[in-house]
Amino acid sequence: MYYIKYIIYNIMPKTHVYFMPGLAASSKIFENIKLPADLFEMHFLEWLLPLKKESISDYCDRLIAEIKHENPVLVGVSFGGILVQEIAKKIPVQKVIVISSVLSSREFPKRLKWAKSYQLYHLFPATLFSNMNVLKYLMRGKHLRKRWELYNTFMSVNQKEYLTWAVRSVVCWKESGGLDVPVVRIHGDRDDVFPIKNIDTADSLIVENGTHAVIVYKYKWFNRHLPELILNK
Repeated sequence: MYYIKYIIYNIMPKTHVYFMPGLAASSKIFENIKLPADLFEMHFLEWLLPLKKESISDYCDRLIAEIKHENPVLVGVSFGGILVQEIAKKIPVQKVIVISSVLSSREFPKRLKWAKSYQLYHLFPATLFSNMNVLKYLMRGKHLRKRWELYNTFMSVNQKEYLTWAVRSVVCWKESGGLDVPVVRIHGDRDDVFPIKNIDTADSLIVENGTHAVIVYKYKWFNRHLPELILNK
């Protein structure tokens, strides 16, 4: 057994896996995700501050500059799931794994579709949300306070310019055709951002009692299943 492991570790190339966090979040959301070190090398992308009037496509070009290995596997959460899909249209990748996200704007809940139709995203209070300490005092109830604690722990970018750009980019995103690589979608059945009722569950792996933050609270599920999902052709 030791000899087999030695051969795998020293001869078989590792799979490079790049992780992209959700809107405004840092790569700390992946801190409990563990992949076997003899098979995988984990890399974490972080949010860049957007340039003025930058498109998602141009933003992805700058993220691609942070990807140092050929033919990687891309894993994205929420808005990060949208971005890894766009990146996969630009560079060769082995596979795309999308978590707590959508594969098409048709899967958006009605509130996001309305926000796009009536350009309501212009009303998003980015200044308020850029100060999470202020937001804390506006929240009432155990659930909302718990949500604030989660955001406050993992939020890495709170500049008004980034938040305004990110919300507009999500709401106005429209996929331009499917991908030519395997796509795995993992979704929680209690996701309140992208509700399961709008998701094509036929092509999804559903995590029971998983919220939009399923990557944080159900990390044991991911540690158990991700290796096989990544390697399975």
